[in-house]
Amino acid sequence: MNWGDFLSFRKMITPVIIQVVFWLGVFGCVVAGLGFLIGGKGLWGLGLIVLGPIYVRIQCELLILLFRIHDALQDIRSAKRM
Repeated sequence: MNWGDFLSFRKMITPVIIQVVFWLGVFGCVVAGLGFLIGGKGLWGLGLIVLGPIYVRIQCELLILLFRIHDALQDIRSAKRM
């Protein structure tokens, strides 16, 4: 890692953090879904276990998309300066 890029905010660390948030979200959905299953709300629990991680994935992909757009714009800016 180039510390100059990191300290000047040219290198983004948020995409890595988003991956951690994704796995925490999946874990939370599964645990909550199991809690619903045990609590007698089987359909809600099953729905959360199946659809929860898909929803979390979509939200995380939308956030990562913003950073990819940023990277593409940086590449365009760098190509323009040459």
